[in-house]
Amino acid sequence: MLLDKDPAHAFVPYPGVVLPYADTGPLAGLRFAAKDLFDVAGYPTGGGNPHVLALSGIKSTTAPTVQTLLDAGAELAGKTYPDELAFSMNGINAHFGTPRNGGAPDRIPGGSSSGSAAAVSNGLVDFALGTDTGGSVRAPASHCGLFGLRPTHARISLAGCMDLAPSYDTCGFFTRDIDTFSRVGAVLLGDDTTVLPASPRLLFPDDGWGLLEAAVSEAFDPALTRIEALFGKLGQVEMAPEGFDALYWAFRYIQGREAWQTDGELIETHGLALGPGVKERFAWSKQVTDAQFEEACLVRKAVTARLADLLGDDGVLVLPSMPDIAPLLATSEAELETYRNHAIKLLCLAGLSGFPQLSMPIAKRQGAPLGLSLLGPAGSDRSLIALAGTIMAASDT
Repeated sequence: MLLDKDPAHAFVPYPGVVLPYADTGPLAGLRFAAKDLFDVAGYPTGGGNPHVLALSGIKSTTAPTVQTLLDAGAELAGKTYPDELAFSMNGINAHFGTPRNGGAPDRIPGGSSSGSAAAVSNGLVDFALGTDTGGSVRAPASHCGLFGLRPTHARISLAGCMDLAPSYDTCGFFTRDIDTFSRVGAVLLGDDTTVLPASPRLLFPDDGWGLLEAAVSEAFDPALTRIEALFGKLGQVEMAPEGFDALYWAFRYIQGREAWQTDGELIETHGLALGPGVKERFAWSKQVTDAQFEEACLVRKAVTARLADLLGDDGVLVLPSMPDIAPLLATSEAELETYRNHAIKLLCLAGLSGFPQLSMPIAKRQGAPLGLSLLGPAGSDRSLIALAGTIMAASDT
């Protein structure tokens, strides 16, 4: 870590190794952090687990995405804590503690990119890299009051990054403001393959919004009113005509099978001591059957085709990023697991389809941040960022 202080407990306290970065470039003057799943020359890669850290050794190469940011003029401040093996959505690491939520210090930051979200939300860096498999950028973005993007699957390189469930894993990022978000996106995303029109078809998934309690839904009313003032009334659609249970189990079976294929041998060979929640999720993942996995893949294929047809090349779903504000730090493990499973029903559509989803810090409830999401067709990531910029500019007036 190259910072003098880390009041947010966001950074893994590795000895600071200075990586060369360009003197000029589109990101010159910005400082960033990288989730400790990415390899960085001169640092180990710990993955949020002490055994993995002990086995890592010092890396001799830097992940291409990190290098791209350095070459664009950004300075790396250090590596941030993830949830253990990236298999959580809470931001609570049993081995290393909980990074501080800069948007609501008495609440969990959300995971698994918790340290990255904490570093940005507490103003320690300008932006940070995270990964999103089941919600690990979108959840902490919503909880910490940040912009966060889960990009189109495979659009940003994950070479030199620890896997969890490769067919879901994506590289995303956080910022506090939309201008910095756009600058980082321009460097990492390249050109869109689907360019949304200036006034896209904005769609309101009634069933998704129906998952919220009334008080949560009401917190979004001012933002939705502003959006409709800009673009007209949102078209009412269903995001899960198959039912949320079908999407939930399809997502979980595929994630579980791939997570065990990725980490099962490591866990069993080295006897990894896993924290609460993570331990149980890997034990469950080991039991996923071939039949469950194959049926889930059929559901994913159907969901992707249906969503592509619904969105076309000009449609965007407007939906809550998470079912509520972040749970309090004192929330029990059982209650957190219930919240996580409820959140997956909102989050899994982007994972199953591979389509991009952007969370905006546009609402609050009980003084805590609450994110609103834009989910667009594959390849429309930068168009979503531009759309978010238009919405946020209207929100500020």
